[in-house]
Amino acid sequence: MKKVRARLILLLTVIVVSCVLSIPSWPGFYAQLPDGLKTILPERGVSLGLDLQGGIHMVLEVEEDRAVEIVVDRSVRAIQDLLTEKAIPVQVVERDQSTQVRIEVSDEENVDQVEKLMNETFPSFILRSQEGKTLVYDFREADAARIKNSAINQALETIRNRIDQFGVAEPLIQRQGRKQIVIQLPGIKDPQRAKDLIKGTALLEFKMLDESSKVGLELPPQVERGKYAELRKEFEGRIPEGSEILFENVSGEPGSPSYSVPYLVRKGAVLTGDVLRDARVSIGDFNEPFVSITFDSKGAQEFDRITKANIGKRMAIVLDGTVYSAPVIQDRIRGGRAQITGAFTTNEANDLAIILRAGALPAPMKTLQDLTVGPSLGRDSIEKGLRSMLIAGALVLLFMVVYYQLSGVLANAALALNLLCLIGALSGLNATLTLPGIAGIILTIGMGVDTNVLIFERIREELRQGRPVRLAVDAGYDKAIITIVDSHVTTLITGLALFVFGTGPIKGFAVTLCLGIGINLFTALIGTKVVFDIVNRRKLQWLSI
Repeated sequence: MKKVRARLILLLTVIVVSCVLSIPSWPGFYAQLPDGLKTILPERGVSLGLDLQGGIHMVLEVEEDRAVEIVVDRSVRAIQDLLTEKAIPVQVVERDQSTQVRIEVSDEENVDQVEKLMNETFPSFILRSQEGKTLVYDFREADAARIKNSAINQALETIRNRIDQFGVAEPLIQRQGRKQIVIQLPGIKDPQRAKDLIKGTALLEFKMLDESSKVGLELPPQVERGKYAELRKEFEGRIPEGSEILFENVSGEPGSPSYSVPYLVRKGAVLTGDVLRDARVSIGDFNEPFVSITFDSKGAQEFDRITKANIGKRMAIVLDGTVYSAPVIQDRIRGGRAQITGAFTTNEANDLAIILRAGALPAPMKTLQDLTVGPSLGRDSIEKGLRSMLIAGALVLLFMVVYYQLSGVLANAALALNLLCLIGALSGLNATLTLPGIAGIILTIGMGVDTNVLIFERIREELRQGRPVRLAVDAGYDKAIITIVDSHVTTLITGLALFVFGTGPIKGFAVTLCLGIGINLFTALIGTKVVFDIVNRRKLQWLSI
């Protein structure tokens, strides 16, 4: 009796917990609950996947070779700073090809000193050749491979941080193959904004304007938006080495076309966005949004030094090759704070702050696949999935009642409990339900029926041999349990393999299948057995089965 009571309490506890966990999965009912009750319930239930409610599916590829080039470019700037600090005169320090650095010193006597500094400070570079005053260094292959792998992982984490701050529920972001990233964002209402947020490189650079060249004075005050190639071609051959023309986009008055302002900017960045600590949206005196940025301790020191040395000169704030503002440095700026102003909308300012906070992508991304799934497809999938589940369920319920009579009713109650517990488990895990997940639920229903059929047929065999009802029920469960556990465990192993090695929809199928198998064992071997044990306390002489 004590064992029956303990199992009955366990069964009732599971039913209550499943009901509580599944409440947020029914939005209409959940919305009508008092606020006090909502605080003790889970915040959200089962989320619908991309195939059920629409959204974005993207496959991006990281340009890993470009990631290595970016690292080499940064090393070139660091080498220049080091040689200047050590007072070693050089004529050229530049990246040659993709992973080589060419250093040409002014005096051949300094070659040995440069070699020593490179070996001590930049061990990732190995000397490839040395002719007179020119040294050519190669980036080590092992370090290049490490940077490529790191670029993929960093891009994955950066995209995940951006999406988390954007506020997408249940996104799927995972690595595919060696250098691809799969992104699925269900329920997105503004797909283009999300795509721009994901793919924005967010390479923030501070560059000084080249005010020593006459070309900068000859540039027109404004050009038509998009006419960049024509202007660059007009000044081709006259732009000083080490400088380039960049543009600031300016929104015109209402009804007038937008235009761009050209600037002659030095290519070398005096400061980059990797020293940022924070970025926030603020509102100016005229209610215009701007992005307030804060540097870390190293960046604050550099910004202080740069502004002190360039008072009266103009500095361009460049993001992904576009000038956002080019203010005149009026005074030395301490404290490590700056502002990015421009013709922002509130959403654009928020997105820019999100990108800067999450960090720049380590390399450009190439879009291999870009699909926007409409909600009509999701609604159609839901209707077909529910219809197939209802038809399958109705046929199963009818079969069990007709063939096993009152015991079939008990088996149907166990199936209903199985579904309730499964929804509760999915809600508790904040799982995402996909169309393959619905297929897993339907398969679980079939396995639940199979389990009860095995048990009932064993009980029938015992009753045909003339055993009393109680002994027949106990023997039926004891003899069927080995077969049931064996079939469920083998299916569970398959489901776990699908979850570990599968991706996307396969994982959704595996989750519902594995949960359904565990719950099915509980409802069949404990749920129905408790009911039979309670009924058998009356010492029945006949069983409707």
